[in-house]
Amino acid sequence: MNHLAIGAGFNINKQSPAGSLTYQMLDENGQNKLFNELNTTELSVNFRYAPHEEFYQGKIYRTPIFNQYPIFTFNYTAGIKGLAKGEYNYHSFNVGAFKRFYLSQFGFADVTAEGNYIAGKEIPFPFLTIHRANQTYAYQLNSYNLMNFLEFVSDHNASINVQYYMNGFLLNKIPLIKKLKLREVFSFKGVYGGLRKENDPDDPNYGSKVFAWQRNADQIQSSYTFGSEPYMEASIGLSNIFKILRVDYVKRLNYLDHVDAPAWGSAPESDLISKSFRKFIL
Repeated sequence: MNHLAIGAGFNINKQSPAGSLTYQMLDENGQNKLFNELNTTELSVNFRYAPHEEFYQGKIYRTPIFNQYPIFTFNYTAGIKGLAKGEYNYHSFNVGAFKRFYLSQFGFADVTAEGNYIAGKEIPFPFLTIHRANQTYAYQLNSYNLMNFLEFVSDHNASINVQYYMNGFLLNKIPLIKKLKLREVFSFKGVYGGLRKENDPDDPNYGSKVFAWQRNADQIQSSYTFGSEPYMEASIGLSNIFKILRVDYVKRLNYLDHVDAPAWGSAPESDLISKSFRKFIL
């Protein structure tokens, strides 16, 4: 009744690399040291506070109804070395907030802000924040749709995600078009962070103690941390197509010098079929 949810977890993981993914360190002599598996033991606790939240209640499940009140989340995860074969110590803190803003006849906007901090040193990148990327053809609300998998890694970061639904404010004023009942959608996503020197493969003192950056099949570096600016992308689209579909045209605003970085939702130039198809992301 107080709209506060509390959860706890205990997790034992064993990870092994596959495909082009490699777990390797470069020692002081430049020699590769490969790892076939990683073992972690984690304890976690999470809180969700949603004041005045309402639901559609079914027999078994209930679906939240968004209103003008915010939703807050907090998650803490601890990696414990030496417990059940755990190999690493670290502490991850994540804070998030969601709020819907009603703009009268101009529609509404859903805004999500998050912050994350991972404490610890010499942590392999699989246990840092690998930012949510999307290389499929489906638009994902909570992912960066023109970011490649494993492209950005950080141990501290902040992000914002804005989805603005204009609810036909423009299209309803166009004769004939308004009969289609299409709805305008705009979005902006940005994330900025970095790596402390004790987790940075480029640091001269710690580079030989953490996993090296990922490289593609041509041995070109394909994973990075953030530079002097946040990663940003924006989109414009139409929703309510046949009352069920949404189509967005997405633009990546920076870091276009990264390998295979798509600027307008296109795939790498060598894949001509995918390049033409991914001009629009559903």
